[in-house]
Amino acid sequence: MSRSKRKLEHIRHAISRDELDINSFDEMEIIHQSLTDIHWDDISLQTQLGELTLSSPLFVNAMTGGGGEKTENINRQLAMAAKETGIALAVGSQMSALKDPREKRSYEVVREENPNGIIFANIGSEATLDQAKEAVDMLKADALQIHLNVLQELIMPEGDRDFTNRLQQIEQIVKELDIPVIIKEVGFGVSMESARQLKEVGVSYIDVGGKGGTNFSKVENKRRKQPFSSFNQWGVPTAISVKEVKSVFPECNVIASGGMRNGLDGAKAFVLGANAFGMAGHLLRILMKEDLETLVQEINHIHHEFTIAMMVLGAKDTYMLDGKPHIFTGRTKTWLEQRLPTF
Repeated sequence: MSRSKRKLEHIRHAISRDELDINSFDEMEIIHQSLTDIHWDDISLQTQLGELTLSSPLFVNAMTGGGGEKTENINRQLAMAAKETGIALAVGSQMSALKDPREKRSYEVVREENPNGIIFANIGSEATLDQAKEAVDMLKADALQIHLNVLQELIMPEGDRDFTNRLQQIEQIVKELDIPVIIKEVGFGVSMESARQLKEVGVSYIDVGGKGGTNFSKVENKRRKQPFSSFNQWGVPTAISVKEVKSVFPECNVIASGGMRNGLDGAKAFVLGANAFGMAGHLLRILMKEDLETLVQEINHIHHEFTIAMMVLGAKDTYMLDGKPHIFTGRTKTWLEQRLPTF
């Protein structure tokens, strides 16, 4: 199967609802505070993600590109929504365009539509330094995502099987690029052990990409004649992954993604120490099943939800959410008790 057709299959599966029965953020409760001393108009959604100043804690996470005119049109509309709402945007993996220049157009359109916006480029961990630079130049990108998708590749019939030297390549790219390099999982979460390894090679931005959203085990299994369905529940849930990363790498700039459904989930991620949160499948479904106007309305609604959470927690700025009183229940509590005894 061509890479372009595979990209379109990923989109088709991503917009079908396949969420967990229990999202990890459902097993986290923020403790309500009855008194607040701030005015709604004084609340700022601006957030600092390391070197990047974002006007919103929310951004459109990596999804699409490399599927010809169909993904070009999707990316164009996502860029239009990002521009109108003032949020950052990440494109899907640019590896297809690096291997086939005819696919560049499906990515370049985001910068054309949003010339002054914050845009993240995206490559796989197999990419070389030269390919990383080319991906960044293609979009005049403000940051680069390098996605980690070992399990997806192993289940993918035509996926990679050689993962030697990946960490060394990441280290080289981090050292050589003069923009933030974000290491991103694709739905299986980042553990404390992986966070330590990334810290050792100079990484300072991690998008946990946790279990809870688009399940690429299931996506790739649907493409197999004999699926490896035993891995369909594999991964570190998003809320837990944020806690694991911050426990061993407290200074890390953490992005929460993977099953983020609303502004309250985003606020909970900030309480755990995240600096931004990304949505992919949820926003893509709205665009594909409704229209651009509805997508813009949903982004504004998410902003409103996030602002309400800030208001009731007495936080005028997003960083003030960090550490607000909260509890965990269920499997999330059990996990954290075993992995982080002092959580």
